[in-house]
Amino acid sequence: MLQGRSLSVTSLSGLPQWEVEELPVEDLLLFEVAWEVTNKVGGIYTVIQTKAKTTADEWGDNYFLIGPYFEHNMKTQVEQCEPINDAVRRAVDTMNKHGCQVHFGRWLIEGSPYVVLFDIGYSAWNLDRWKGDLWEACNVGIPYHDREANDMLIFGSLTAWFLKEVTDHADGKHVIAQFHEWQAGTGLILSRARKLPIATIFTTHATLLGRYLCAANIDFYNHLDKFNIDKEAGERQIYHRYCMERASVHCAHVFTTVSEITAIEAEHVLKRKPDVVTPNGLNVKKFSAVHEFQNLHAMYKARIQDFVRGHFYGHLDFDLEKTLFLFIAGRYEFSNKGADIFLEALSRLNFLLRMHKSDVTVVVFFIMPAKTNNFNVETLKGQAVRKQLWDIAHSVKEKFGKKLYDALLRGEIPDMDNILDRDDITIMKRAIFSTQRQSLPPVTTHNMIDDSTDPILSTIRRIGLFNSRTDRVKVILHPEFLSSTSPLLPMDYEEFVRGCHLGVFPSYYEPWGYTPAECTVMGIPSVTSNLSGFGCFMQEHVADPTAYGIYIVDRRFRSPDDSCNQLTQFLYGFCKQSRRQRIIQRNRTERLSDLLDWRYLGRYYQHARYLTLSKAFPDKFHMEPTSPPTTEGFKYPRPSSVPPSPSGSQVSSPQGSDVEDEEEDGRYNEEEEAERDRLNIKSPFSLGRVPHGNKKLHDEYKN
Repeated sequence: MLQGRSLSVTSLSGLPQWEVEELPVEDLLLFEVAWEVTNKVGGIYTVIQTKAKTTADEWGDNYFLIGPYFEHNMKTQVEQCEPINDAVRRAVDTMNKHGCQVHFGRWLIEGSPYVVLFDIGYSAWNLDRWKGDLWEACNVGIPYHDREANDMLIFGSLTAWFLKEVTDHADGKHVIAQFHEWQAGTGLILSRARKLPIATIFTTHATLLGRYLCAANIDFYNHLDKFNIDKEAGERQIYHRYCMERASVHCAHVFTTVSEITAIEAEHVLKRKPDVVTPNGLNVKKFSAVHEFQNLHAMYKARIQDFVRGHFYGHLDFDLEKTLFLFIAGRYEFSNKGADIFLEALSRLNFLLRMHKSDVTVVVFFIMPAKTNNFNVETLKGQAVRKQLWDIAHSVKEKFGKKLYDALLRGEIPDMDNILDRDDITIMKRAIFSTQRQSLPPVTTHNMIDDSTDPILSTIRRIGLFNSRTDRVKVILHPEFLSSTSPLLPMDYEEFVRGCHLGVFPSYYEPWGYTPAECTVMGIPSVTSNLSGFGCFMQEHVADPTAYGIYIVDRRFRSPDDSCNQLTQFLYGFCKQSRRQRIIQRNRTERLSDLLDWRYLGRYYQHARYLTLSKAFPDKFHMEPTSPPTTEGFKYPRPSSVPPSPSGSQVSSPQGSDVEDEEEDGRYNEEEEAERDRLNIKSPFSLGRVPHGNKKLHDEYKN
């Protein structure tokens, strides 16, 4: 075994230091292959993009991403340049000379990693030959009508060709290639079939069949060991894709997945237990001012309140200062994302708030893209009415102010009965009349194409949440991603999240769950489930997740009705919190962001690379027998302040009193509690000893 020097890793915001070994990066080349490199489709794009800076800092000019070429992405996201590495330059030149179009440059994101992009359409003339190559390699055939699978085969064949050219000119450097998801898997299969000297890792972020089965409302997790996998894949006409995925898993030196719950799924569906679990992180940025995230919450909440004023004009009989904003966002997968159980829980929450005569109102946003014709006219009118009232109020205020100012200059106290003339009162009366509406505020901001069959709207009709005056829960479906250029709700997603009080994601199928993770980093509490990777991760790392604003619904060991009742109690408990308690909880939530930082979670990827080198090149690299990274003993402790959970010792009244707030002030010291959190956290994990090399800093642009 080659010995290496132990390095001390700088602690992250109070996290302790621990000992690890560095890879000899100057003697290695690392390639990450994914369909979502520069190409935003789903969560893998977020994984690749946010991890790039940490990986580029560690690997420097020896780190490359491989993805598909799309002209619009290339023009807006990539700066073309010439490869510095000789092996990569030769590989690009060789493939371009043989009828391919390979583009090279820097991806304009944090870390500015090198990217190699293949033009799939330009090489489609090779498709039949490459289908034959795949058949010879693993006896998997691809139907001619499955265009997506055909594109993935072209992408994988170009990747394998490129890696062969690189290894032919690697000049003694060892190559590690990590393939994400089945879309990149054919490159791994062909590389192993051709016996290329590379160390391979395959990462699945969700199994194909698992996503299909859960979408069909099947009791998936309780029957994992009972499914006839081949039959289920065949009935859904994805058997060839499933075979590509499973072949990739079994061809890889190291198989990883993103969470413990997906590891269990992969073991049954793909018939291989993952070697390493690599949780997904984020590139966390800390504010110089500790509580700046609280200020941002207040600022963006005010902008959401403006939208609500317009949307509910004529029915704005609730106090916006006692209104909570909840939201769910993501792909429109009604049952997988938990929208079904969320709506049912909202119906029950509405009943509880009405029964207890609560003065709290809950406005819930569904940010899930669907097919629409355009904005709803009534919704646009609402924002126009709000703006008109704002302009009238400012006009009257200016006239009022001028008259008041003139009277004071004369040394008089103005007659308040005469300071507003008849014209002003007439204008205000007309403005009030303009806010009258005969219909209820709409439950959707757009005209839906499939209104009658839309799952969310159909459920809203069934449970009767129509935004009536007596409803304490109001629902708004926004079937489009948020944008700062929208004429309706001009906010980016991050701004919107910061302005809300709670994100609700009670997913049934969620291998990781970036939406609650993003909420956590921004200091916004969230609801998740124990069937999501994020929920399992937080259960493992946090002694009392609820106290830290992470509500975990049990969807694995409870019936759907029991899970719905649990979610209802979470939401009702949140509604009963006082403003002071919500501030305390947001402080705690934001402190969890250290757990989700790639500077910490990147160590799991590091371990996977150690392992694959020792398996692919056992004569040159060797790891001492060691278990994968462990987090045993590494937990945020239960907060020592009373109450341990902001909603844990509340009385039945939904509104906390000022006396309660004052008592809490005496029991809660945020600085002391944060310091205890830092002192109680133990070393996350240790790694076996491996060969060492000096870390090469990531260079700035050289071209």
